[in-house]
Amino acid sequence: MFSGIVEAMGTIARIEMEANGPGCRLVIREAGIAAETKVADSVAINGCCLTVVEKNGDELGFDVGPESLARTNLGEKKAGDLVNMERALAVGDRLGGHIVSGHIDGTGVLLERKDEKEWSFFKFGISHEIAKQMVEKGSIAIDGTSLTVCEAEPDYFTVALIPFTLEVTTLGRMQPGCVVNLETDILAKYVQRLVESREWDEGQRRD
Repeated sequence: MFSGIVEAMGTIARIEMEANGPGCRLVIREAGIAAETKVADSVAINGCCLTVVEKNGDELGFDVGPESLARTNLGEKKAGDLVNMERALAVGDRLGGHIVSGHIDGTGVLLERKDEKEWSFFKFGISHEIAKQMVEKGSIAIDGTSLTVCEAEPDYFTVALIPFTLEVTTLGRMQPGCVVNLETDILAKYVQRLVESREWDEGQRRD
């Protein structure tokens, strides 16, 4: 489990494609995270929970399967790109953001960015399935960063970011057209499931 509070930005050192498969090994360089991490630990990379399978100095290696490559923006990354990193929470850690599982629900596209003196406003285009799990003032993890939804519409949502968040995460470097990983609030998923189950039950009774 994670909190959506990004600890550091790592640099993709290299991407090693599998010789006989569709997956890859993602090697990320970040001295601070690497120093506190061991093989088998979980780390959120752009919000996607991955397991450390290799450690070499300040580099960490993660195996990324075809499902993760297809459903996240990790499949679009290349050597030299920056990614957000957060180690899994330990028992007793403070939950500074919100509960984040590290299981990406889908991706969104940055449609618009407005930078003002104290705030920056981002507008993301999303699928209807993602939109159904979002509400105004609810929580959303964007590339692993815990944020509050300002507007929630059927095909887009907006968030407001302070300068600090822009500085310490990859969000500050984004421009329209960038693809981001999205994980909606787990409570919203349960509510949606309950509503859909009730609607299905009512439909069965009518039949």
